[in-house]
Amino acid sequence: MGEGVKAKLAKPIQLADQVAKQAGQCFRVECMELRARAEKLAALLRQAARAELYERPAERIMDDTVRALNKAAGMAARCFQNHSCLRRFFTLNPVSGLPRTLALLDTALEDVAWLLRISTPHADADADDEDGLRGLPNIAQNQPILFLVWDHIARLHTGSLAARADAAANLASLARDNPHFAKHIIEEDGVAPLVKLLKDGTDDGQEAAAKALGLLGRDEESVDKLLHAGVCSVFAVVLKEPPMRVQAAVAEAIASLAHHDQKCHDLLAQTNAVRHLVSHLAAGTIQEHIRYSVTGASRNVAPPAPMTSLHSVVLAKTFSVHHGSSGSPANEPPSSSKASDGQQHAGKKQMQSVVESAMAAKTSTNRVMGPPGRSMLTSNGRGSREAEDQATKVNMKTMAAKALWKLARSHVGVCKSITESRALLCFAKLLEQGAGGAGTDLQFYSAMAIMEITRVAEHNLALRQSAFKPSSPAAKAVVAQLLRIVSEGEDDDLLRPCITSLGCLARTFTASETRVVGPLVQLLDDRETPPVTREAVVALTKFACTENNLHVNHCKAIVDAGGGRHLVQLVYFGEQMQIEALMLLCYIAMHVPESEELAQAGVLSVLLWASKQAHMVQDMRVETLLPDAQGRLELFQSRASR
Repeated sequence: MGEGVKAKLAKPIQLADQVAKQAGQCFRVECMELRARAEKLAALLRQAARAELYERPAERIMDDTVRALNKAAGMAARCFQNHSCLRRFFTLNPVSGLPRTLALLDTALEDVAWLLRISTPHADADADDEDGLRGLPNIAQNQPILFLVWDHIARLHTGSLAARADAAANLASLARDNPHFAKHIIEEDGVAPLVKLLKDGTDDGQEAAAKALGLLGRDEESVDKLLHAGVCSVFAVVLKEPPMRVQAAVAEAIASLAHHDQKCHDLLAQTNAVRHLVSHLAAGTIQEHIRYSVTGASRNVAPPAPMTSLHSVVLAKTFSVHHGSSGSPANEPPSSSKASDGQQHAGKKQMQSVVESAMAAKTSTNRVMGPPGRSMLTSNGRGSREAEDQATKVNMKTMAAKALWKLARSHVGVCKSITESRALLCFAKLLEQGAGGAGTDLQFYSAMAIMEITRVAEHNLALRQSAFKPSSPAAKAVVAQLLRIVSEGEDDDLLRPCITSLGCLARTFTASETRVVGPLVQLLDDRETPPVTREAVVALTKFACTENNLHVNHCKAIVDAGGGRHLVQLVYFGEQMQIEALMLLCYIAMHVPESEELAQAGVLSVLLWASKQAHMVQDMRVETLLPDAQGRLELFQSRASR
């Protein structure tokens, strides 16, 4: 109990004693009842002064109690003053308002008793009250939801471990149902006991507390209050220790907080939360995930430990096989110029079978001999990763990918940590597995994480050069999976972030890279949904714009793939993307005006038509671009006509 509540208790205790003393000097029945209630209330208030009260309802109850005692004191004074002892004994005139005053004191008695009941832990209280509410206080008659919040938060302070877990789950349910309820929980000081439960509770309690904290962060103001309560450091600690379902709930809470407020990105990065999330994502995804810690070890550096284990020998064998066959690293996907599709598939199957057999042998060996060291994701006495079921592992990866997606948004530091940890290889592998492996949600979150990283890299040269340089095996693996998804074009939700990622990487592709533009041009077909087509137009614009050093090569590739005729149709009929399609067409007309395909597609007529459309020429992006493109196209095509 804080000093403020203790100070507030002094006044009502003094008032209760004063009312009891004055009412005791009057012998009327009503005054005797007033005295009895005042004495009982004084006893309860002194008991409350010795207890650890739940401060939020205590402040409101004390205010109401003081008002009731002030009214009772005035009533007692009226009975006592200006009356002789004889008149005080024999008077029969009732004092006006005394029944109302007695009712107010009864209300105060009930509220103080309720406050003591919820604030004082009892050995058997949870057994009696665990399935029911502990009485509705009078101060919450008009706000029953406030009473629910108080009751559950009080259980977090005074209940047993099981009762605290149940209270946290109920608070999570309230916060999920209504954002207004979530604000009530924060305002009534529910964050601190939830954080404490997340640190010291049972598995069920920790999971419920993590879910509740994630649901409380609905806006920047709420997230700020959570951050001041120290949730980031607690999240990082929990992410290191099993059970995995608690870690998954924490990862989901991190995603929620990062989505609503970017202030927590720096704090979570400082507490190594990103490192732990990447570790969860990598475990079981790439076999050598321990090498891919956030320290950013180089791909070509051998593991520091000597190759005495079977796993190390198999990794060395895998590297030698790939270097001998294609001259490329083990994690580098073979290019189309070096191997056919059948050879790629055969190499992948061979790699997978070798590593799987090695891991199976390693697992059986470890069961007999025991591991030489303990991984950061192994047990702390309450379970281990190997003991978790497959659904829990998939959920952990899904929530880790979601959290990394939200943390990477517009944050260079987090993106750098993710790329240095080789998490890009994990994302590429998860995109490859599809629904038959880790599930659609995991694929989607992985694609969204890649999209956010590429968006940051598009405007950050250092990150672009370090994470997406053409020789990087991780970058090659990511691009290969992005191209595969774009070429298949089956799932629009998954397709759009992949298209955006390829567009953001437009300046990283070399002149010899000719496989990217074609699949994007195919998405300009009118059979695609408008959002997908628009993303494809925006991505191709990043290839064709003047800021791209290879814009001429890319514009020729777009025209050769049939992009001219598609863009003509989009400028005429693409209601949701006319401006974007016109910008791309202008860039192509400026950079390859001599193209015969553009002449056959009637691009010049389209530009002339667009120059007469008010809503197009008034767009600032088109204002200077359209006249230049029109002039270049007229010049070259008029020469060709002669």
